[in-house]
Amino acid sequence: MADTKTAPVRWGVLATGAMAAAFTEDLRQLPDAEVVAVGSRSAASARSFADRFGIPRAHGSWAEFAADDQVDVVYVAAPHSEHLRAAGMCLEAGRAVLCEKPLALSARQAGELVALARKRDVFLMEGMWMWCNPLVRRLAALVADGAVGEVRTVAADFGLPGPFPPGHRLLDPARGGGALLDLGVYPVAFAQLLLGEPERVTARATLSAEGVDTHTSLLLEWAGGAQGLLHCSVTADTPRAASVSGTGGWIEVPESFFRPDHFVLHRPGREPEVFRSAGGPDDTWAPQAAEVMRCLRAGERQSPLVPLEATLGVLRTVDAARAEVGVRYPGE
Repeated sequence: MADTKTAPVRWGVLATGAMAAAFTEDLRQLPDAEVVAVGSRSAASARSFADRFGIPRAHGSWAEFAADDQVDVVYVAAPHSEHLRAAGMCLEAGRAVLCEKPLALSARQAGELVALARKRDVFLMEGMWMWCNPLVRRLAALVADGAVGEVRTVAADFGLPGPFPPGHRLLDPARGGGALLDLGVYPVAFAQLLLGEPERVTARATLSAEGVDTHTSLLLEWAGGAQGLLHCSVTADTPRAASVSGTGGWIEVPESFFRPDHFVLHRPGREPEVFRSAGGPDDTWAPQAAEVMRCLRAGERQSPLVPLEATLGVLRTVDAARAEVGVRYPGE
């Protein structure tokens, strides 16, 4: 870590795809963040990315990148099938890690990363940016304060229409393909942010010829009687909406529930209340990065906004759904 609590936090970005570019662009909104290194398995790709964003050091191998002791924290933007190896290499080298969601292909793999972070006494956080979004945090606080009474149902969906060509990563079991891991983690994480880990998971899915889920519905059930009605798809466009219904009202998030620009609180006998995003950095990856830097400066090894046990809980739910519908990845 940099010498003082006020010095810029030095970021390294591992991978050079669209996600890495978007995150790097958003880091520019934070005056106390500095991207000092990029890593790729290709020297040419690393150099091109570094030139594009004015990054001083480009590493043409993951091992070389992980060994860069001028990096305070790594953002792992590699495909999720590579998260165990990529994040593990950085943690083993003593680097703090923010790893793009899902943290790994399964709760077992994610548990290995958590154990390694604790062994090396370094920070680890999954990049579940939704949990750091200020408006989503406001919604969760309202629910926790009883704004809709006792929660009975949480509903959420996330679907993309495709079509995706043969060999695309979303259809490839070897790369953790399927709707659940890429899109379904958002509805599951939204429900579990509000209600915690469910007691029971029921799932139904349509599988591709390759054996990954293309269209999946989940019913989550909690001990108190609340239910989650969730849906994800890589073959159908959806509203990407969410709602929280309770004994005293309901909250509607009409679109992009994972980064909403507004939501509406409905309560009997009252006018609907509209809560809006402040816009700007609130709608980007910046709040997530700011939370990581706050944790590093405070000496925290995990974020209270994205606790490691909650991350594992989401993956346990996804694991249960995959087991029920028959999706298995190589090596499982």
